[in-house]
Amino acid sequence: MFIGARVSVETANAIAACAEMLQRRAKDARVEMKWVAPANYHVTLKFLGQAREEAIGAIREALDKACAGVEPFKMRASRVGAFPSLEKASVVWAGVEGDAIVNVAKKIDAAMAALGFAPETRAFHGHVTISRLRESRPVRELVLPLAEQMFSESRIDGVTLFESVMKSGSPAYVELHRISFKRPENEEKRQTAALELDDETDDGWPRGHSH
Repeated sequence: MFIGARVSVETANAIAACAEMLQRRAKDARVEMKWVAPANYHVTLKFLGQAREEAIGAIREALDKACAGVEPFKMRASRVGAFPSLEKASVVWAGVEGDAIVNVAKKIDAAMAALGFAPETRAFHGHVTISRLRESRPVRELVLPLAEQMFSESRIDGVTLFESVMKSGSPAYVELHRISFKRPENEEKRQTAALELDDETDDGWPRGHSH
């Protein structure tokens, strides 16, 4: 199991376009890589590993408390790199930036540590996994032309407890529990009032509503 945040459709599409270019370069260089489906793009905030089914309730409760008061925020996806290094890569990733995502990851890590999960010893490095290599290989020549890519912003309005299950040899992520971040009450009231006052357009949507 792990706790993560999905990226926006716009960000997923931008990363997928970059992944297609990487895929062509990898094929030409005969580097075997396993590509993550864009529908599975996410940022892992805390990896939990195996956990007993009876522990899920405690995890959900701790996650609710850790995220209480967290408001929706934006993060930017940019850059392409590899773990543990470009010279000996096992994972190729797109990076994400933003203080808010780091702060949420720290809150969640502390909450899970209180339940007995090992606390993180390294600084949080937010990323979206693009592909995995069957065996460690140098990928500098593949990645370098795309290393400074700028993707787009994602609005993060919640986090999810996922279970990773294998289906047809590939991982599928099952949502066990989702927490939605809330805007401050006064902001919600202002937005609600504005929508109530607006006329509807001829397509049935309130004016100013993006769809």
